[in-house]
Amino acid sequence: MTSDAVRRVQGTNPWEEILGSARAVAAGDRVLVAGTTAFRGDVLYGEGDPYEQAKVAFTSALEAIGAFGLGIESVIRTRLHLAHARDVDAAGRAHKELFDAVRPVTTLLVVEGFVDSRVLVSVELEAFRGAVDS
Repeated sequence: MTSDAVRRVQGTNPWEEILGSARAVAAGDRVLVAGTTAFRGDVLYGEGDPYEQAKVAFTSALEAIGAFGLGIESVIRTRLHLAHARDVDAAGRAHKELFDAVRPVTTLLVVEGFVDSRVLVSVELEAFRGAVDS
């Protein structure tokens, strides 16, 4: 694999600059998106609402894979990190509405919390690009 085979896309979350990370990385036949919350720039959408935060976070993650010409049908794995177990149903409902037709493998975790206490949900996804030219 040549260095050209890895591409990165930046998002609008200020933490990407602070941490030195990318919104999405394509390597070979995979595109990975991690650490996606309901922040767009400095604005947190759906404050206090885990359903809305999950929808916004996954929409941002899907936009990131869109930069590589992929859509929701390419998603093969998702992960939801929740600040509270009480939010499983709401975040799960948002996930089902988006991914029911594609049925990716999914992991749901309850974590101790996030850097910003207003964040209730953080998501990750992995997409498959199929055969790619190296």
